[in-house]
Amino acid sequence: MDKKNTILGIALLVAAFALMYFGAKRTPPAPPAPELAKPVSGANPAANTTGAATSSTASTAATAPLPATTPTTSSNAVFAPLSQTDSSAKVISLGNDFIEVRFVDFGGAIESVALNKYPAEKNGAEPFVFNHEHVDPILAFTDETFPGLDRTHRYDVVSQTANEVVFRTVFENRIEVTRRYVVPPSNIPRDQGDPYQVYHETTFRNLTDKTAPLPHFAWSIGTAAPAGVNDYGMYLATGYNDGKDIDFIKRAKLEGGGILSWIGAASKGPVPRIDTSVPLLWASVEDQFFASILTPTSPGRGLTTRRVELPPLPNSQKPQVGVAGSAGFDVPALAPNGEQKVSANLYVGPKEYKRLSNPDVFKVDQDKVMQFGMFKIFSQILLTMMTWIQGMVGNWGVAIVITTLTLKTLFLPLTLSASRSAKRMQKIQPQMTALREKYKDNPQKLNQATLELFKEQKVNPMGGCFPVLLTIPFFFGFYAMLRSTSELRFAEFLWAKDLSAPDTVATLFNIPINIMPILLGLTMVVQMRLTPQPTVDNAQAKMMKFMPYMFAIFCYNLSCALSLYSTINGIFTIGQQLIINRMKDPEPAPAAAVAASGGSGRNVKNVTPAKKKLK
Repeated sequence: MDKKNTILGIALLVAAFALMYFGAKRTPPAPPAPELAKPVSGANPAANTTGAATSSTASTAATAPLPATTPTTSSNAVFAPLSQTDSSAKVISLGNDFIEVRFVDFGGAIESVALNKYPAEKNGAEPFVFNHEHVDPILAFTDETFPGLDRTHRYDVVSQTANEVVFRTVFENRIEVTRRYVVPPSNIPRDQGDPYQVYHETTFRNLTDKTAPLPHFAWSIGTAAPAGVNDYGMYLATGYNDGKDIDFIKRAKLEGGGILSWIGAASKGPVPRIDTSVPLLWASVEDQFFASILTPTSPGRGLTTRRVELPPLPNSQKPQVGVAGSAGFDVPALAPNGEQKVSANLYVGPKEYKRLSNPDVFKVDQDKVMQFGMFKIFSQILLTMMTWIQGMVGNWGVAIVITTLTLKTLFLPLTLSASRSAKRMQKIQPQMTALREKYKDNPQKLNQATLELFKEQKVNPMGGCFPVLLTIPFFFGFYAMLRSTSELRFAEFLWAKDLSAPDTVATLFNIPINIMPILLGLTMVVQMRLTPQPTVDNAQAKMMKFMPYMFAIFCYNLSCALSLYSTINGIFTIGQQLIINRMKDPEPAPAAAVAASGGSGRNVKNVTPAKKKLK
């Protein structure tokens, strides 16, 4: 049986390694890619004209409210098509020290946003550009909800200053549409705004003396792509706050399959889109480190999430799969010569908790785009602590080490208690074995005798588990925090060039050599050998021996920051365990005495009559 368990454990170990490594590298299967949308230069002759009363060739059906968005019915509806900026488009750039916003007159919207503080590549001169490849420009009307005002329609630029631009067009010679954007200055006070947040308002004005109904429409929030070769898309998502709940629609939901598909609770194949009809206090599109967050002045009516195929990365043949989002809105009918405004704040920038948690600017929990999950309180505490430490030491790797050591020191009383308890449990194993043999046919008496033994020897069976359980939320909080903290992107420490990615130093037989997870596995093996094992079950003991290797494989392709945290944690625990093993505990009562006393561990009174002395 032991041999079979060993073979099974090794087989599971190999299978786990193959699943973790090759599963992470594998791109989800997809049907043949759709053709990219062609440039819109010849899209609509009337739409491309300019003047004070520009009109479109939209159908007259647009004079009545349009139906809600419906799934596309093209032959290949798995991906939303990409669009390209018309070669004749007028591009206007406004910005500050943090962002450069590129506006385009086609759609009167934001083509892309360059983040000046974040390079696209390590040590590169070019900044990272959000919405570089896209389905629609950000804040463009989507063509399926408001044809005639979408990205194929050209707007006039009616005014432009250093931080403001205004676009204008006339829809069907009856509705004037004005789109105004304001980019904040770099030094905007923290209680008045954020340099990454652009203000926008669209004004609809009725040019006729008749009531003019407006259709439901949607604004694009942007398109998010994998951040690099080490980003497998698990962080790509759209999100929303409906006033009650905050939820995220991850790219995996659009890919179909999985366990839920087996019971009919999810699609078995890829789906082109997911429509969510909820009041929108804010809506987002995000990748691992950056996000676009739209916060309308009045709640929107729903969120649409779409799957997008993007061009392959350099030196790769595999296409990327991203996500695109759009937020829907309702606008009341326009009274004769009346007008309606729809306004919003648009944040396009890094997922920085310190920034997004500013209550003066982000008032509706936008910091939740960090996706810390159920351990968010622990993540927030740890990130705040780590950011404060980094401000003093100037290195994020050192900050992780100091934060880890600080946590271990704070939890030292708990871990000492757990280690002592495990040591006592190991010492009384002979007594417990004797009790199991004595009461193997009487479970009730075995339980009673075992409890008496614990009481006599001052052993708490939960003493080794409960203190450890208290530290688990901090571990998962650290994990959730480190996986998407934009500050760690391209941060160096020792040999690691990027703390947000695996610390690969070489490749052997197409397998990356990551040093930190290997060190993590070694520290766990040493820690396992030093820690007393209370169990006497041989199968459990063998499985415990496999745990360090399983955990190292689990962390192998995760960020170096997480492996660094776990390795420092393990080294501290090794030193702690060496000290505990040298500490002396009172010796437990002999096994024979315990067995003879029925498990109480008390001294047995001799009731045998004394022999009479011979006279």
